[in-house]
Amino acid sequence: MATTLTSTDFHFPGQRSVYHGKVRDVYDIDGSTLVMVATDRISAFDVVLPKGIPYKGQVLNQIAAYFLDATASEVPNWKTATPDPMVTMGRKCEGFRVEMIIRGYLTGSAWREYAAGARTLCGVTLPEGMRENQRFETPIITPTTKADAGHDENISKEQIIEQGIVSAEDYAIMEDYTRRLFAIGTKMAAEKGLILVDTKYEFGKTPDGQVILIDEIHTPDSSRYFYAEGYAERFAQGEPQRQLSKEFVRQWLMDNGFMGKAGQKVPEMTEEICRSISERYIELYEHVTGRTFVKAPEADLAARIEANVTAALKK
Repeated sequence: MATTLTSTDFHFPGQRSVYHGKVRDVYDIDGSTLVMVATDRISAFDVVLPKGIPYKGQVLNQIAAYFLDATASEVPNWKTATPDPMVTMGRKCEGFRVEMIIRGYLTGSAWREYAAGARTLCGVTLPEGMRENQRFETPIITPTTKADAGHDENISKEQIIEQGIVSAEDYAIMEDYTRRLFAIGTKMAAEKGLILVDTKYEFGKTPDGQVILIDEIHTPDSSRYFYAEGYAERFAQGEPQRQLSKEFVRQWLMDNGFMGKAGQKVPEMTEEICRSISERYIELYEHVTGRTFVKAPEADLAARIEANVTAALKK
């Protein structure tokens, strides 16, 4: 099986610190530039799984770069360069402790809560009589708190502002940017025969006070896509939708008795399982970008990344 990068320990010129996230490692260079390495780690139910997925980091990084470039004229973002297939460089800013989740359809965790009887989600009232995978009349925003470890928690717009997590002024900008980005993503997905079902965005503030989009967007780690063809027929018949997202990973885990709860054990990640997940990620890349995925050299991923990033920083 192909080589994977599941941990990093780089020492770039000007490096001040490193933050190891669930799937990304972020290096602070001189307090003004961030080097974000998309590793091949994979997480589900807020748990990092024990094995890496070949080419996953490259897929995530290149999809994110594609959409950051495509939306930059509408919403300012942090990206300045992609020196390596698994790396994005950009402006450092103070991230808000909130993830802006926007949903166009009732599915995933929102459906599970709805099916259990909930009719309010993050302060948003949901109508009675909805069915799984049904489209909302207007996309709804359901924020979560951003946790360094463990589970992110649902929170309402009102609570975010009341608790001083984000100011009312900044939240209004984030909300506007979230709807704009989702509209662009929806249009771009439709052009590729896909439906952008739901996604999440993260924002931060630059030292000069500008609110900007940070992190990844519209990747399979942050988004869910349905195939447009057959959606209506499947919905009418109550059948599961064909989808391109990480939900198939969650479903495999749930089918094998794992939902990230105490005492539960991650099922064995065989070479076949890892390869099949890799293939699904590559499939999603090709569908959402319309480009053929070109596997980057993977003989020594760490050495390649270090050389490419060091060269970029010296410029």
